[in-house]
Amino acid sequence: QLQASGRGLVQAGDSLRLSCAASGRSFSNYVAAWFRQAPGKERQFVAVIIRYGGSTDYADSVKGRFTISRDNAKNTVFLQMNTLKPEDTAVYYCAADASIIWSSRTLAAKYAYWGQGTQVTVSS
Repeated sequence: QLQASGRGLVQAGDSLRLSCAASGRSFSNYVAAWFRQAPGKERQFVAVIIRYGGSTDYADSVKGRFTISRDNAKNTVFLQMNTLKPEDTAVYYCAADASIIWSSRTLAAKYAYWGQGTQVTVSS
């Protein structure tokens, strides 16, 4: 089970950190990712981090502004979002999977476990 937190209403240029806590499993064995979905749009890949936190990848739209990290001892993955823009407004979801391969890392359909989503709203 994944539980996301950190929702907020912020202004453009502000920062926000999302957290996703996993329970009931050895989280270090899971690839973890963040996706987002704006109203009327498909769920979009944001960032991913491999099992032991070495490699990460980001959508072009967030590179240089967002940072994904994880604390396996606390079974938690984070998304630090800086220099937020109005176009970052969306519901953010954390996802995890133990079997996903690197080439599928941006595909939402490949992730077996999802958090409930947390709203991020950025005003201009």
